[in-house]
Amino acid sequence: MNFIKKLFKSLLILIVILAVVGFFLPSSTRVDRTVSISAPADKVFPYINNFEQFNRWSPWFGIDPDASTTYSGPDEGVGAKMSWTSEHPQVGNGSQEIVESVANKFVRTRLDFAEQGGAEATFSIAESGTGSDVTWAFESEWGFNLVGRYIGLMLDGMVGDMYDKGLSKLKQLVESE
Repeated sequence: MNFIKKLFKSLLILIVILAVVGFFLPSSTRVDRTVSISAPADKVFPYINNFEQFNRWSPWFGIDPDASTTYSGPDEGVGAKMSWTSEHPQVGNGSQEIVESVANKFVRTRLDFAEQGGAEATFSIAESGTGSDVTWAFESEWGFNLVGRYIGLMLDGMVGDMYDKGLSKLKQLVESE
């Protein structure tokens, strides 16, 4: 009986420590990656402002090309929406909608990952010499969600590599056309 009491007390102390530490963790997370593409912004922009073009270089589309994807709203720009369902755990179910679009400069999307919650992604294009620098960023607000704050610590490792792969594929695609 003493063992069970000690175990319970230890678990309770651990939970309290994790909760207290969690409140000191950042309440938001940002992951971003940038690639330089040897093409002007007007050649890059159509690939990020249109979800059918986006899926040509999306690293997640490559994981499960058999995912069920539907498009709604306009073909490009604000209101364009893509929804997907997949059995693959890295892809899952969700949707993405363009909520802001500035020609040849910027696109903001709202992501909904169903049971995992929502986030925002942005694509920024900056002219750079003879080409463009494209930055893909992911931002999530955790508020008082302590589990989310801990997930935020691992997000760069979970999403950053995929962003690198996607941007590399975008670079190859744009530069080859």
